[in-house]
Amino acid sequence: MTEQSKIPMPEGEAEDAAPKRKGATLIERVVRNYDLVQLTSAPIPEDLIPPPSKRRRYRRADDVIEDAVVSPVAEPVVEAAPEPAPRAAPEVVVGEVLDPVSPAAPAAPSKAVAKRPEPVVFKGERFPVNRQHLRDQGLIVPESTVTAVLEEFRIVKRQLLLNADQLAQQGMGPAAQRVLICSPHPGEGKSFTSVNLALAIAAEKECEVLLVDADFAKPSVLSMLGLPGGPGLMDALANPEIDAADCVIGTDVPGLWVLPAGSATTSDTEYLSSSRTRTVLDRLVQGAPQRFVIFDSPPALAASPAAALAKYVGQAVVVARCDKTAQSSLEDAVSLLSACPNIQLVLNAVHFSPSGRRFGSYYGYGG
Repeated sequence: MTEQSKIPMPEGEAEDAAPKRKGATLIERVVRNYDLVQLTSAPIPEDLIPPPSKRRRYRRADDVIEDAVVSPVAEPVVEAAPEPAPRAAPEVVVGEVLDPVSPAAPAAPSKAVAKRPEPVVFKGERFPVNRQHLRDQGLIVPESTVTAVLEEFRIVKRQLLLNADQLAQQGMGPAAQRVLICSPHPGEGKSFTSVNLALAIAAEKECEVLLVDADFAKPSVLSMLGLPGGPGLMDALANPEIDAADCVIGTDVPGLWVLPAGSATTSDTEYLSSSRTRTVLDRLVQGAPQRFVIFDSPPALAASPAAALAKYVGQAVVVARCDKTAQSSLEDAVSLLSACPNIQLVLNAVHFSPSGRRFGSYYGYGG
């Protein structure tokens, strides 16, 4: 059997004292005997230790904390709802009888609304156009068979009407509905072109034409159509009391109206250059966007009214005769009409076509 020895007791403590400390645990004896107290943390000051009532205690569910003071929970007190106050009787309001008030006049609008002018409708007496006289001059005869002349002017009118629509869309206004027909010299076919073009446009289903004789020195439109004379454009320009629309002559050709040249004067260019001219010409197409106005003017190199009228129209047609008009004359005439933004040329009296064009033969005319 192994020999065992007892652990020596520290000096100063008798062996018989052990029973007195018998209740001390082994850890407490080790701490005390080996001076391990100096390794413990510093004691907490008493003023920093919270009182027991404020200490947080952790316990298990079956532990009983003797010093825990449980404050009794007060039972909620249910107060009786106050009785509703008695409702007061509704107050009867007696309406006051007032004298009837007349309705106030509506306030005038801040901006005056521009009233559209009434459309100008020609109401002149209608006269028959001499068909046989037209045929004798080689002009277009309404209600007759299709001829080469009619086909040629159908092409010309189609281009002019197309240009008029484009000019109207560009904001040119009433000038887009007006076209000037002239030539450099007399005898080159400007009146022949004016009358034929007017007869061709009058055949349109949704268009009417006003043929204006603006050759004040030598008017010829009325005699070519076989119509009687009367007051015309120059009278309306010279006298503000005369309405140009009242001077328009009607014809038995549907859609064709004629405005005579009027009284002859030596101041025709001055009247055409006045501010009244635009007012008179605008009235001729007032409220009638489907109306086309053709001016048969004097030759550009023989009289000045053609250059004066050029600023009131959207298109100008210069008629040149293939066997008569010189190139220098044509260029000079175009220069005088430069106030018009759109100038076109028509070659008259052509008997040869390099492409073999023979308008009218397809309908039986010309064999």
